[in-house]
Amino acid sequence: MQATEPKPKQATIPKPINVLKMAILFSMAAYFAYNVVSGNITNYINTRFDWLSYVAVIIFLVLGIGSAWALYDKDDDNGYGADAHQVSSLGWWTIFICALPLILGLLVPSRPLSVDAISGGVQLSVASVNSAAAFSRDPMERNVLDWLRIFGSETTPARFDGEPANIIGFVYREPDFEAGHFMVARFTVSCCVADAQPIGLPVYAPEALANLADGDWVEVNGMFEAAVFQDVKVPILQADSIAVVNQPEHPYLYP
Repeated sequence: MQATEPKPKQATIPKPINVLKMAILFSMAAYFAYNVVSGNITNYINTRFDWLSYVAVIIFLVLGIGSAWALYDKDDDNGYGADAHQVSSLGWWTIFICALPLILGLLVPSRPLSVDAISGGVQLSVASVNSAAAFSRDPMERNVLDWLRIFGSETTPARFDGEPANIIGFVYREPDFEAGHFMVARFTVSCCVADAQPIGLPVYAPEALANLADGDWVEVNGMFEAAVFQDVKVPILQADSIAVVNQPEHPYLYP
């Protein structure tokens, strides 16, 4: 009997959904890498968690390479043929869910939270923490978070009368603020922007308010004096000078 020659093996055409999966994985790696290199990653997370972004880049690259390797037509006996591709393929809905963060990241410009993100007001106090580091800093180098920690450790607001301060933050106002008052505010971020909290210090500067818009970044120099602000007696920064400045490279404060 004449032996039949084996039919030549036909190349398997990768399913579009598998190609798309590979493209998404490589795109996610590129997106994270871009945010790390450009510094945009700090618009989303606390700087001490930057290393997680490097890990994400590596993971997506490895997954992308693995997905690309799986697109090659392997020997069916090893379980990598066309049938295996069909079994391992993800559904279109799953692909969409995986791609959604990438889509949103590309469509929504990367920028830090601003005054427009505030709803419910700005906090005049912060959670009780060890304020030793804040006390050890020169008063002119303390930020909004440092001062609020120090104020929280003292029950007498007048204790800080005459204390000099140099504060950088953005202008925040509400309709019911006392005449001549605004708040110099910042966002604190413990982990990521999902837990961001707006905090601020009240400032008294009636002459400067006409030239300031909500959201303007300002540097305020002055001295504290205890007075009533929103029905509570607190240290209020009596401004000697106010200058409009550029937004800091890292606009968030990290508890």
